[in-house]
Amino acid sequence: MKGRVVVLDEFQGRAAAALVVDGVLMDVLIDPEGDDLLPGAICRALADRPMKGMGGMFVKLPAGQSGFLRQTDGVAPGRTLLVQVTGPAEPGKALPVTTRLLFKSRFAIVTPGAPGLNISRKIHDEGLRGELAEMAAAGMEGADETLGLILRSACADAEPEAVAEDIAAMRGLAEQVLADVTGQPELLVEGASAQDVAWRDWLDPVPDEVITEEGGFETRGVLDLLGELLQPRVDLTGGASMFIESTRALVAIDVNTGADTSPATGLKANIACARDLPRQLRLRGLGGQIVIDFAPIPKRDRAVLDQVIKAAFKGEAAETHLVGWTALGLYELVRKRDRLPLMGDA
Repeated sequence: MKGRVVVLDEFQGRAAAALVVDGVLMDVLIDPEGDDLLPGAICRALADRPMKGMGGMFVKLPAGQSGFLRQTDGVAPGRTLLVQVTGPAEPGKALPVTTRLLFKSRFAIVTPGAPGLNISRKIHDEGLRGELAEMAAAGMEGADETLGLILRSACADAEPEAVAEDIAAMRGLAEQVLADVTGQPELLVEGASAQDVAWRDWLDPVPDEVITEEGGFETRGVLDLLGELLQPRVDLTGGASMFIESTRALVAIDVNTGADTSPATGLKANIACARDLPRQLRLRGLGGQIVIDFAPIPKRDRAVLDQVIKAAFKGEAAETHLVGWTALGLYELVRKRDRLPLMGDA
């Protein structure tokens, strides 16, 4: 497939969406099994018991589900509060939640507790930025001063009426939810499904094609691309490869140079690994502690590789902390788990 293509279909009976750019799978989202709340869901919750050693607190969610909250300053057991699900739960664990709510649509994000009117930095046209600023001010006029607004980059190609409607809808939803803080645990805003996220986040830039017919994953080769992700080996340029294997404790990555043993090969293989690693982790749904055994290189080349790694992860949505080199010459990083592992869907 040439160009930017969004494919909406089902995978193993669950709604799914894939983003393919020039034949390369850039992202895939699959709805989870079961009745767990989807990421983005906003609930009225009840503070339960603190976990001092873990630096957080369990909260009671609707339908008997449990959440784990890290922002616990001023939160006492028994208090009612609003929380938002930030990611999926691993089997047997509580859903991660936050009190920092976001009301997100295709064009606008309303941010309670973070006041201010902001325009995406990806919009460079000063005239357009001025028009959007006026639209934002008009849309938030009279709102509570604690509410903020972010206009997303998709506004650049949108009709003004559509942007204004999104601002009004997200502001209205935020005000309604923030006023509904009394009562038992209850789902107030449903989380976005895989296909909802695709419609919301993947249409900027505008794709060359959006495939919605049944069986699109098979006819467009997405199933084959997903099959490659279920294998630990990833081929890199110049005959090099990396192996990505997940254990209960961490994700281990090993980089091999192949038959070429020239001095420059190790650095080339490591750079290729670093550039593709964010995509591989995103597609495979891997997070937590990640340890990389790069191909041997002189210590003087580590600075070059550090810059490549930093640039590669710069645009990632999932929060990533680059820890750096260990005494054994391994490289460590920590990536927030924002989706379930794809291997679990095999």
